[in-house]
Amino acid sequence: MLNTIRLLALTGVLLLAAGPFRPVEAQNLPRPRFENENIYGFVLFDVFEAAPGLEGSPLAWDMFASIGKEYDRFWIKSDGDLSTSQRGGEMEFQALYSRLIAPYWELQAGARFDVAYSSEQTRRRGHLVVGLEGLAPYWFELEPALFISQDGDVSAGLTGSYDLFVTQRLILQPRLDAVAAVQEVETWGVGKGLNSVGLSLRLRYELAREFAPYLGVSWSRLFGRTGDLARAEGEDTRTVGLVFGLRWWH
Repeated sequence: MLNTIRLLALTGVLLLAAGPFRPVEAQNLPRPRFENENIYGFVLFDVFEAAPGLEGSPLAWDMFASIGKEYDRFWIKSDGDLSTSQRGGEMEFQALYSRLIAPYWELQAGARFDVAYSSEQTRRRGHLVVGLEGLAPYWFELEPALFISQDGDVSAGLTGSYDLFVTQRLILQPRLDAVAAVQEVETWGVGKGLNSVGLSLRLRYELAREFAPYLGVSWSRLFGRTGDLARAEGEDTRTVGLVFGLRWWH
């Protein structure tokens, strides 16, 4: 009996001594690899549309391209709008390294480059970017991001969307875009606080999985000091109009 008690005590001491090291050993284990560890790429124009009823008849786009493996990928993102009836427009481009940190969620970091031009001038600026991209519960696609400009100005953006399948080919997509800033940047028409909110609803029909023309309605509004700066430039702070375009991927 005494020998049994001594053996159990010795076993307990050995387990306690080894316990703290087990998480470290687990962390050092090689990551699981999948059969399809080949490099693959993807290009998606989620928005590629015209809005002839809005001022300037803008042509807008929102696209991304990615290439890489399961855990590590390189992303290119771009969005903006160009006036088709007068010279002017704004666009941004992002180059990001992306790391899978949880199922359906990627941590992204890199750089963003903005261009805004008109008949009078062209402006450019750069940002550092840190953000997330993934699927929230119930399959909401979310894309929050934090930006720090080359002058130290901090801003944030959020894009969210959801695909509601009316049929296997007819899909309704509500979408939200919001932008906020910590500092006022008058030269870029940016005010402190909530800058803008955009809501849209697009109904697309997939002629093929890769090509889907759509028709929708878009609404946006500028808030606070951002709205004041836009009014001073003779711009509208609230827009609403019909849009039509094509969603395609490869």
